[in-house]
Amino acid sequence: MNARSAFRLACVACASALALTACGGAESGGDSATDPITIGISLPLTGDFSEPGKGVQRGYEAWAAAVNDSGGLLGRQVELRILDDQSNSDRVVADYESLIAQDQVDLVFGPFSTRLVVPSARVASEYGMLFVEPAGAAAEVFEQGFDNLFYAAPAIADDHYNHLADTIIAMPEGQRPQTAAYAAMDDPFAQGTAYGLKAKLEAAGIQTVVDEVYPPNTTDFSSIAAQIADSQADIVVGGTQYQDAVNLIVSLQQLGYQPKLAAFSTAPTNPEFSAAIGARTEGILSPTGYTTEAPYPSNQEFVQRYTAEHGNPPSEDEANAYTTGQVVAAAVQAVGCAEQGDCQQQLIDWLRGNTVDTVVGPLSWDAQGRPQSAHLIQQYVDGEIRIVLPQDTAEAEFTYPKAPW
Repeated sequence: MNARSAFRLACVACASALALTACGGAESGGDSATDPITIGISLPLTGDFSEPGKGVQRGYEAWAAAVNDSGGLLGRQVELRILDDQSNSDRVVADYESLIAQDQVDLVFGPFSTRLVVPSARVASEYGMLFVEPAGAAAEVFEQGFDNLFYAAPAIADDHYNHLADTIIAMPEGQRPQTAAYAAMDDPFAQGTAYGLKAKLEAAGIQTVVDEVYPPNTTDFSSIAAQIADSQADIVVGGTQYQDAVNLIVSLQQLGYQPKLAAFSTAPTNPEFSAAIGARTEGILSPTGYTTEAPYPSNQEFVQRYTAEHGNPPSEDEANAYTTGQVVAAAVQAVGCAEQGDCQQQLIDWLRGNTVDTVVGPLSWDAQGRPQSAHLIQQYVDGEIRIVLPQDTAEAEFTYPKAPW
């Protein structure tokens, strides 16, 4: 038995004995009916993933405020303990070790980015903690053997573009694009979104003419943009986060490249995207697991509260974080507990067999924590980003070919 496992078992024994003092010198998270329920979180508030990381923080804080205003969980207020992992996988491991073993938090929520979710989920698993996360969608997350993990969004990365792929493949042969260019950040989520679409289009006979992978800290996209522009690919697909997508799009626009379709993961759903690109967003596509227009009752309340506080509606990052809170809260309310020890397995077991209503719709999961739903496709239409696919939920008509940018 390693030291970490021994410590965890010792702390579980302390909790089972209802010890009120710290176990092994760690600060107690609070067990009484009046103590707050403490929730440990590590987020990339600085570093490569800081932009979406701050969005996740806002979503978590919005959920906590809503819960506390309505009386808390199990009649107890919730308290978030958020650390900055600096977008570093070693730091995120140390953060969750500290939160669980030293601070003795009652619950944990996941970080942003597959790169940080996998190592932090491993820590949570070793301590027997439920691990619901808002932003680890790459296929590898669900191939680690975790039995405590749940992704709080409608679909994993490889399936984000399914509705777009189906639409392109169904086009008459004379209209269907013939060539495609791909540029993806060296990141499991970003590559997953782009290459999930790539696999489907290649299987349908659409030729890949550019396939570039770049480091997460890349800022100069002139050479990649030149390759794409020189290829004159019918469509361009970016496996992107935020700033890299902005820089790539600006570089492509400066070269005068005019694709028939342009799709970028994550970035176009960010409220700052339009200001960063300027007036040339028309026709740009992105998958999204969330829309502020969704009719779910909790979503309407979420949008109203969030907009009143921040002056703008929530984006997908905020919504997935809020969903994480809703998922954990549903399990806590159903099981009737929120602490380390045997309670965690009860929470995990409950989520395995139940569906939870959230701001992104009803969610259920397979045995590896994959959500069993699908992402929507958004497109900028007349200057506004609108749902265009699938047709039965569309807010505007899918435009192909896109307008020049």
